[in-house]
Amino acid sequence: MKDPGVYPPSEDTFLLFAAAEREYQGAERVLEVGCGSGYISSRLQAGRSGGRSGILASDINPYALRAARDAGLDAVRADLLSGIRGPFDLVIFNPPYLPTSPEDRLDDWLEYALDGGPDGRAVIARFIEDVGRVLAWGGRFLLLVSSLTGIREVRSLLDYAGYSNEVVLKERIEGEDLLVIRAWRRECPPGSFTL
Repeated sequence: MKDPGVYPPSEDTFLLFAAAEREYQGAERVLEVGCGSGYISSRLQAGRSGGRSGILASDINPYALRAARDAGLDAVRADLLSGIRGPFDLVIFNPPYLPTSPEDRLDDWLEYALDGGPDGRAVIARFIEDVGRVLAWGGRFLLLVSSLTGIREVRSLLDYAGYSNEVVLKERIEGEDLLVIRAWRRECPPGSFTL
């Protein structure tokens, strides 16, 4: 049974899953931030053969956390990356990206999945600022971004924080462009390692 307090899998979820499925290499440690229903992590976990799952899901919403656990995921309650330790080879995030003015905010748990602040980038900026702390050497992250949020501005945030990035998938849905950006530390390309 679907919980009305949990963001249901939608077009943005399916687009991010398609990118994650291509990116995920199976033996990696993966973190999905803001997992909602757990759709992406549970699908990645289902495709993993044998052994203990290296996938951790997180969400601030207690109802989403319950849904993720009901889907068989290792899941923790967290405000973005707060309290989470890495390293993770792949971090996946479908952030709240809708520009939301203070008078339009709702007082419910679903709001955490939607409210991106006045310009739609408030939560994205916090994530970009902290993700390096949990990212493995040579690790990368996938970030879903909407044209409503300002794609150029998000890519500038990534550049300023020291991340190389590329658009790996794009889809136009109901008047907005949804993109998945793949990003990695400029000084250590994906797949690099130290001896």
